[in-house]
Formats: sequence, structure tokens, C-alpha cells
Amino acid sequence: MKAYPCRIGVGWIGVVLSVCLATKLLVLVTVANAAESERKRVIILHSFGQDFRPWGEYAKAIRIELTKQSRWPLNISDHPLVTARSNDENPEAPFAEFLDALYAKHPPDLIVCIGAPAANFIQRHRSKLFPKTPMLLTAVEQRRVRFDNLTSNDAVVAVAHDFSAVFENILRLLPDTQSAVIINGASPNEKFWRGELKRELKPFESRIKLRWFENTPFEDILKEAATLPPNTAIFWHLMNVDAAGVAYEGDAALRKLYAAANAPIFSYDDGFFGQEVVGGPMYDVEDISQKTAAVAVRILAGETAGDTKVPAAVFGTPKYDWRLLQRWNINEKLLPPGSQVFFREASVLETYRWQIFIVTAVILTQTLLITGLFYQRRRRRVAETEARVRMAELAHVNRFSTAGEMTALISHELNQPLAAILLNAETMESILQSSSPDIMDLREIASDIRRDDHRASDIIRRLRSLLKKTPFELKTIDFNEVVVEAFDLLSNLSKSRHVDIDSVKTPLPLPIKGDRVQLEQVLINLVVNAMDALSNKPARDRKIKVWTNRLPSQAEVCVLDNGPGIEASKLGEVFEPFYSTKPNGMGMGLSIARTIAEAHKGQISVETPPEGGTLFRLRLPLA
Repeated sequence: MKAYPCRIGVGWIGVVLSVCLATKLLVLVTVANAAESERKRVIILHSFGQDFRPWGEYAKAIRIELTKQSRWPLNISDHPLVTARSNDENPEAPFAEFLDALYAKHPPDLIVCIGAPAANFIQRHRSKLFPKTPMLLTAVEQRRVRFDNLTSNDAVVAVAHDFSAVFENILRLLPDTQSAVIINGASPNEKFWRGELKRELKPFESRIKLRWFENTPFEDILKEAATLPPNTAIFWHLMNVDAAGVAYEGDAALRKLYAAANAPIFSYDDGFFGQEVVGGPMYDVEDISQKTAAVAVRILAGETAGDTKVPAAVFGTPKYDWRLLQRWNINEKLLPPGSQVFFREASVLETYRWQIFIVTAVILTQTLLITGLFYQRRRRRVAETEARVRMAELAHVNRFSTAGEMTALISHELNQPLAAILLNAETMESILQSSSPDIMDLREIASDIRRDDHRASDIIRRLRSLLKKTPFELKTIDFNEVVVEAFDLLSNLSKSRHVDIDSVKTPLPLPIKGDRVQLEQVLINLVVNAMDALSNKPARDRKIKVWTNRLPSQAEVCVLDNGPGIEASKLGEVFEPFYSTKPNGMGMGLSIARTIAEAHKGQISVETPPEGGTLFRLRLPLA
């Protein structure tokens, strides 16, 4: 008994679900029907086909603009008028009947005819083919429109050819032009325009030679185009169907002509522009397509087609292909004012502007830094040169002060060879006055005079080298020889001060790059300072030891005295200017010695040995 209510409940649920589903389907169908009723049907009728230039370019642009401007969903259908390719109009009636039957149930809301053949076809069959449907003729030259057959349901977006302007442009860009070739097909539409071209270009026959390829297949035209004489231009009008009945869709014919021709190609329509045509005054496909779409939207919105009046479009701003201007050596200065140049290849500067800017900035920065470094280097060199000059002058003064103390000793040393020379000269004079002078004695006396003279000269040379003012000059010298010469100068001073100098030089050569005079001065300063440090010691205890060493990369000379030494806290100050441990010292000797050592890329140091005294080390790099 309890199962029956359950079964009845399930049945009611199924009924409810079926009703809901049916309602939903009804709503969807209603919405779809409403959307379909809202959708606008547009037929685009092409004069030759969707891919025939220039009308194919207009068709693409019109589709884009219609979709952009329309407030409704659009159902666009395309139909090519194949009969436009020949003079045979017999197939037109069956084609009209085909269109009528195709759209009998759902007639279009608008017919857009692109080009003159399509417009003429619709006008010829207007009374039978969609008489109540609005028609829009576009991309058609106004001479091809039968205005007397237009109804209130017809609108026109026409163009106005100006072939004279095209040829004036050719002669402006190529003033040496002697002949022009006109490329035009053999379809009924093209034959019509051949007559119009001949009529409009008649005034140019006195200026240039015009060549017409009537009844010539396009393949033969290509052969002629490859061998055109100099100063020839080509005018491209149309080549939809050639004299042999061959149809050329898309840009096939124009591309073949461009590949074969030895002369620049000009045209009148933007639909041909972009690869093969130099340019000039032409129709603007985008502008005409925008106007066509705007008129179509007004008609679809309910406005009477005949009330949408649009002036015939004329050539727009001249436009040129930069690549072809370069190929045919056409000077841009000859272009009309306000011309637009397309496809200009960006220069390296334009393409890599920021990269070049950054690289230039880096280079300029580096240049400034390098310039600054060179300037600082030059200033440093000037400063070093000036420092060397000042150092040399100060060293010269220091040598004078040292030589002053040695003057008396040097005078005494000079007197000995001079007195010996005088004595030998007097003896020689006495021998010569005798009746039989002894030649052997005279030779010995002359030898003694020569020896004493060399001795005096050496004393004077050593003193002169010490006192003369010379520029700092590096030469390869043996450091051992410098030490020997310095001690020769100091020999008399050491004797007068009762100082015993023990000199030991290494048997190894010590080649260095240095200034002999300044290095001798360093050694003299070190030894004189050592003598001064021994002044308070008894004469028998005054000892100085000097020796040279050859290190792996340096030559070394050491000066050790047995004086009182220097306090450890003062060792770092002894080479500072104006620091002296002597009561009357100026404190410049050791400072000059350090400056000279550093100028030779060497170093000088001082230490107090454990056994006492003071030890100075001078080290210079080996040459």
C-alpha cells in the first residue's frame, strides 16, 4: 500500500521536468529567432572575383570596416561575376535567377557591388533581382555608373579617375622620360578604359611616345617589358583578362611584370601599392572603404539609400615606396610637397638609437676618464720632473756643504803632487844645464811628473764631479765602482777624523740603472753621518765598516758604525726633513738620501744592531 504514493510522485516529477525542458527549448528558439531576425544579410558582388586587384583590396577593407561599424551581427556572402571576364552576356540571366532563387526565402538587407562590371550587372537586372533591396555601388568610376537608371533605393560611392595627374607625376619624377608603356587588359571593362585612356592622354603624345599593347597576350608583353629602351616608364592600369583570354587573379600579373620589367611601374590605385608600384597620386583604399561602410550602416539602419549622397572620391595625398625610389635612383627632392614615403629602411642610427646612445655615452665617459688620466699622468710627470730638479738642486747644495768641510783636506792633498811636480821640474832644469845630461834620469823625472799630474787631476776630477750641477740621468753603472769613488773622496776626511773605515766589496758585479753623482752623494752622506756619530769616541775606537752584497734582484751597500746608535722610537723619524740628532744639523742629508733612493726605485733603511751602533742599508734594483 505504501508503494503507490511513491510511484505517483515519480510520475509527477517526470511531467514537471518535461514541461521545464519544453519551456527552455521554446525560450531558446524564441531567442534564436529574435537574433536571426536581428542579423543583417549582406551580399558582396565582385566584378571579377574576390582576389582580383584592386577590387579584392577594397572587399577586404570593406568587410573589416562593416564589422567594426555595424551595430548588428552580419551575415556576409560573396559572389563573383564571372561574366565580366568576357563579352558574352548570355550567362547573366541564369546567374541572376540563381541569386534570386538562392535568396528568395531570406532576401538580403543590402547588396554591395564592388567595381563597374558588378554595378552594371545589378543595374541591368534591377527590376527582377531584389527590386526592393537597397543597393550600394562602390569602388566604381563615376563614368561607369548609369545614374539615369538609379532608383531611390540605390546609393553610390564613386571615384573620379585623373590619368593626367598620374602622367604629370611620372614626368615630374622622371623628367628625362621619352616613352611610356600602358598595361591594360582585354575584358569589356578594360576595353572601355583603353578608349578613355587614349582620350585623356592625347595631350601627352606631343611630349612622350605612348605605347599600347592591344591584342597582345600578357606573356608577350612581359618579353617586351624586359627590353624597353632607356628613359621609359610603365603605367599599370588593369590586367584582369589578357588578349588571349587568360584571367589573372590576385597580384600574379603585376608581380610577373615587376620581375621582368627594366623600367619603373606607376599606377593610380592604392590597391596596387606596396611592392611593385613606385607611387604617386592614388586612391586611398582605406578612406573609400570607410566611407562605403558608413553608408552601408546608414542604409541597414533604415535610411533611404538614395538619400545617402557621397561626393566622388579623388586621388589622395601622393604616396611613394622608398625602396623603389632607391632602385630607380629617383631623387626625393622631386616629390610633390606633402608626399608620404613608405617602407623607408631605418638607418643604423634610427634602428639602434638607444644602443648607439649608450655606447656613445660609454665611449665619451671612457674618453673623459682616459683624458683625465693622461692629464693627471702628465701633471704627475711634470711634478716628478720638478721634484727631481728641486732634489738635484738641494742635493747640489748638500754636496757643497759636505765639500766645504773637505776643502782644507783636498788642498793639502793637492799640494803634495804639485810640490813633487815642482821639485822634479827644478831637478830636470839642473840636469839640462849640465854639459852631458843623463837621459835616463830625465826619463824617470818625466815619468814622476806625469804620475803626480794624474794624481792631481784625479783629485780635481773627483771634486768637480761632486760639485758640478747636472740633471738627473739614469745610466747603467757598476755599483761597486760608485762605492770605490765615494771612498776615494772620503779618504782624507777619514784620516783627519781618525776614523778607521773597513771596506769590503763583493766580487760579483752589481749593474744598476742610476745617476753616479747622486748615488755617490748618498754614500758620502751615510759615511759622514757615521763619522759624526763617532766624534765623542776615542780616536782608537772610531770604526766604520762598509760592504756590498748582490741579492737575487738587488744590489746592496751597508754602512755600520760603532757609535751610540739611535733610539728605537726615533728610527722612523731619521729620514724626515729637518730632523737631526746633531746640535747644528739641518736634518736634510738623510731626507735627500731617501729621495734619491726612491727616485732610483730603491729603498734605504736604518736599524740598531744587537751589538750596538747604527746600520744603514741602501738597496737598488739590478739592471
